[in-house]
Amino acid sequence: MAIHPTAIIESGARLGENVSVGPYSYIGNDVIIGDNCKIESHVVIKGPSEIGSGNHIFQFASVGEACQDKKYKDEPTKLIIGDNNVIRECATIHRGTIQDEGITRIGSNNLFMAYTHVAHDAVIGSNVIFANNASVAGHVHIGDWVILAGNSGVHQFCKVGSHAFIGMYSGVNQDVPPFVTTTGTPARPVAINTEGLKRRGFESDEIMATRRAYKTLFRKGLRLEDALEALKEDASEFAAVQQMIDFIATSNRGLIR
Repeated sequence: MAIHPTAIIESGARLGENVSVGPYSYIGNDVIIGDNCKIESHVVIKGPSEIGSGNHIFQFASVGEACQDKKYKDEPTKLIIGDNNVIRECATIHRGTIQDEGITRIGSNNLFMAYTHVAHDAVIGSNVIFANNASVAGHVHIGDWVILAGNSGVHQFCKVGSHAFIGMYSGVNQDVPPFVTTTGTPARPVAINTEGLKRRGFESDEIMATRRAYKTLFRKGLRLEDALEALKEDASEFAAVQQMIDFIATSNRGLIR
């Protein structure tokens, strides 16, 4: 363990093995940091927060701070972060509120580039990339393998399905189904994230099935109920299409159009 002499570690913090903390960083009470984490200089981590192993947090990041929701009254809410995440310069990640489950959750193997923001009660999956200045508001759910391009944003309570690609400067104000690429503000669907699916090992016939599903949902002018009925045949053969149907069934804000 390498703790710089200028770092401040409160007595209630618990650090695992082989954790390094750089100059002028602050780690507050009720913070748990797993093994093999690297905390660079000038990082602030407050609790209650639980951070897994192998995470790398860069300078000037603020992790586990109280949220910016005006309803928040200093209740003991929590932030939970998984393993092997990279949190770059000036990123901000806030704890939850009692208006939800009281927990902001982040999975593993994610990259949060500079100036990104994860608001209270957000649920972020694994293998997600937030490019520079991408932000999600409170109560947002982001699935696995999602990419949020630079300067994109997601409105509170929205959901983004796995493997979606949120294009640069997109302003998402409704739910984005799995595998879909967006553009514009308000965000609109433009295609299936074909290249992303190829890189992750999806078979060509399954990718084609998601493209057919996309056209049925967004290009044929069908009512949503009729589009979902039309997807059932492919869903019986392709798990990705069934995943799209299941996502839509749980949508509360409606789909981007």
